[in-house]
Formats: sequence, structure tokens, C-alpha cells
Amino acid sequence: MSQAKTFTEDERRITLIGVMIVFLLSALDQSIVGTAMPRIIAELNGLSLYAWVTTAYLLTSTVMVPIWGKLGDLYGRKPILLAGIGIFLLGSWLSGLAGEFGDMPLLGGGMIQLIVFRAIQGIGGGALFTTAFAIIADLFPPRERGKFAGLFGSVFGLATVLGPVIGGYFTDHGTVHLGGHVVAGWRWVFYLNLPLSLLSLFMIIVKMPKLSHRATGEIDWAGAGLLIAAFTPLLLALSLGGHDYAWTSPTILGLFAGAAVALALFLIAERAARSPILPLDLFANKVFALSNVAGFLIAMSFLGVVTFLPLYMQLGMGLDATTSGLLILPLMGGLIVASTVAGRLVTQTGRYKPFMIGGAVLLGLGVLLLSRVGPQTSMFDLSWRLALVGMGLGPGQSLFSIAAQNAVPPTQLGVVTSANQFFRQIGSTLGVAVFGALLTHNLTKGLGPRAAGVDIGALEGMALKAQAAGASASVDPALRRVISDAITGMYGFSLLIIAAGFAAILFIPELPMRSRQVPGEPVLAKDQAKA
Repeated sequence: MSQAKTFTEDERRITLIGVMIVFLLSALDQSIVGTAMPRIIAELNGLSLYAWVTTAYLLTSTVMVPIWGKLGDLYGRKPILLAGIGIFLLGSWLSGLAGEFGDMPLLGGGMIQLIVFRAIQGIGGGALFTTAFAIIADLFPPRERGKFAGLFGSVFGLATVLGPVIGGYFTDHGTVHLGGHVVAGWRWVFYLNLPLSLLSLFMIIVKMPKLSHRATGEIDWAGAGLLIAAFTPLLLALSLGGHDYAWTSPTILGLFAGAAVALALFLIAERAARSPILPLDLFANKVFALSNVAGFLIAMSFLGVVTFLPLYMQLGMGLDATTSGLLILPLMGGLIVASTVAGRLVTQTGRYKPFMIGGAVLLGLGVLLLSRVGPQTSMFDLSWRLALVGMGLGPGQSLFSIAAQNAVPPTQLGVVTSANQFFRQIGSTLGVAVFGALLTHNLTKGLGPRAAGVDIGALEGMALKAQAAGASASVDPALRRVISDAITGMYGFSLLIIAAGFAAILFIPELPMRSRQVPGEPVLAKDQAKA
């Protein structure tokens, strides 16, 4: 049996810092752009296309996650991470330039340019998350990964808090004049990625060791193409359904049908492939399969809960946008603390399942308590409930991935890590779609004859008007009650999803966590026999 490659403390430390910067970039991008969108829309005249700025990034980053993971196993993490950073950097730079030179051939106006460039940015962004966690798995044995994965979960929570603050500051105060040319403040939201990307590139090129845990085989081109063909229309349908198109419209039904056909062909192709993008025999591994199911369900519940919280705060409680943003801080604070503590305890005890179970219980309790809030709930009462939700979410930020990594040979770390991230992102997208449809249903039921024309888009428009006129004064008290009940009424369904996730966690086998890194060790067969 080959010996595990050893790394110096300096190599590990510098690599971790570089990878953490990469992870921060990817996490920031998910929260920083939204704050600048009103200004971008006004300057680029793109109100009808604003949702596509987010959708384009979501599509490309999600469908590329499994592909990047497989490429990392085949060719090593370092070249794949460098390629991902380079593409992300290029997309960021181009996004900052969108509309600077007027209409362009093929790309059209500034808003279309921004959508295309965000899609390029997403292609690179898909490599950042999954490769970061795979590199942790390459550098450290399973038992030591907990504390570092918990640290990365904390970085994600911190980025979620800092993103809107940084985006708002540069959008409002970042406009500069250079030689008679005006650089709008919102462009720095994208340009901010450039120095950080270059710094991480330098650190990784100079100090990151060559990681030797590589699989053998060739690129599964058919599988990669069919994966994109299957999940692009699925994500489009979930993103556009209920907003731009009715769920029963020919467009949405056609997208779902196309996704189903492509998915069936993908499964056939993967069974025949010599080196599949996603080896289907992994799903016979109970740890891998159930960890992904649990991660999918918890992510679905989480995004369904938090996506519409600002609407509840602004239209249900009558708070302004700034205050509603600050009230998310307790949730992220709980997430950061729980993620860090759970990671360290996993390293100390060598056990992950008790912390998964504890997190799910706290999440369910927090969501149950959120379902009891209303228009008269105080900010303090809402804050401690959100903190409890964050504490329940914290362990899930890393432990599902660690459990799956511990259950497979090192040659499959990239595939396993990317699959976990992929299923969580799909769960998040599905959660927003399902809870959005449920919210619309609740509004229709609560408003009765007044429900015509009132949907999520209308609520978002009302929130913007309330922000301009003074939230509590501009929303009718009776309507506030209906909106509050419609949003909190979704949380009962969220509890069912959390319960299903809890059940999946209970059936995850708890394998012994290795304290040594041994490439090629048939971990699953040996440890499952013990379990």
C-alpha cells in the first residue's frame, strides 16, 4: 500500500489561506450583487431582465459543479482550481465593464452583456466551492477535516453578512472620476474580485503542493453534455415558474419535459461510461446517498425559510430595508458559531452523526418558533428565533460532505464533494420555487377576491414602495396580517421537509473517522463491515 503524501505546515497554512480567499470570493458573490441590482437596473435599463443576472450565474455554477469535481479527480486539484479562479476573474472583470462601451455585436446592450458575463463568472465560480472542500480533504485526514470545514462554514456565514454591506457601500459611495471618465460605484462590486483573485492565484501557484490523489480515466464528454442538458432546463423552469411564466404554461412544462428526457439519457450514458462524471454505483453507498438526501432537504428548507424573510419583516412587521437586513445577523451569527464549534467537536470526538442530529433538531425547533411570529412580534423575539435557526443550520454546512468523504477512497474525493454541493444547490433552487408557489397560494387564500394580481413580484414591488415611503405607514394593517400569515404559514411545510431530512440523518451509518491519510485505501468496504 502506498504511503500518504506528507505536507509541511507552511504548505498547508499558505494553501488554506489561498483557498479560503477563493471560498470567500465565491460566497461573497452570492450576496454582494443583490444590493447593487437597483442601481444596475437603473443605469443599464434592464428591469425586465434583472432576474437573469442571478439566474445566469446560478445556472452555470450549478451545472459545472459535478464536472469540475470529476476533472479535479482526473487531473489534480491545483490546475482545476487555477482554471476556476482564472475564469471567475475574467467573468468578474467583464461584468464590471458591462455597458461601458454601449451596444456590442452579438451581445447587445449593457444588461444582456452583464447576463452573459455573469454566466462566464458562474462557470469559474462552480469550481471554487467544490474544489476548496476537496483540497481540505486532500490535505487532512477525515478526523482533522471537521475543524477546517467548520472554519469554511464560518467564512460562508461571514460573507453572507458582509456582502450586502460591502455592495451597498460601493454602490452608494464608490463612484470615481478617472481622467474625465466616470466609473459607477456598482462596478466595484465586480472589480473587488480582481485583487483578491490575483492574490489567491499567487499564493496557490507559489505555495500549494501538487496533490497526488488522482483517479485514472478520461473525460466523460457525453455525460458532461447530458448533465448540462438535463439540469439547465430544470433550473430554468424552477427559476422562471410562478414569476415570468405560470407553472402550467407550455414553456415551463416543456422545460420540465426536456429535463426529464435528458436526465434519462444521462443515467443511461453514465452506466455505460468508463469514467463517468457521477458514478452511479456511489448511490449504493448509504453514507453518500443519505448524506446527499439530507443535505438536499435541509438546503431546500433553509432557502425556503430565509428567502422570504425580508418580505415578512418589511411588509408584515413594517420594518425598513436596513433594519430587516440587520435582523439577519443573528441567524448568521448562530450559523458561524455552530459551524465552528461542531467542526472542532467532530475533530475531538471522531464522531459526526450526533452533531448532524442536534443541528436538525435545533433547526426544526427554530422554524417551529418562527411559524408563531406575526405583525406584532418584536425585533428581539424574532432575533433569538433566527439565532436558533442559524445554530441548527451550522453543522450541516460541512458535516454532510465530511461524512461522504470519509466513506469513499481518496480517488473519488472530488466527485463525492462536488455531488454533495450539487445536490444542495439543486435543493436550494427547488426550495425557493416550492415555497414561492406556496406563498402565492397562501396569499390567494388570505386575500380572497382581492388576490388578483398579487404575487411574489407584486410583494417585492410593495416592499420597494414601502421602503421609499416609510414601511409601516404605507402598508394597510389588514394586508400586513394577511402577508404575515401567508409567509409564516409556509413554515409548517418547512417542518415536514426538516422531518424528512432528520429521518435521512438517522439512517446515515456512522463510520469510524480515519486519523491518517492513506491514498487508495478501500475505506468503504472495511468500515461498513465494522459498522
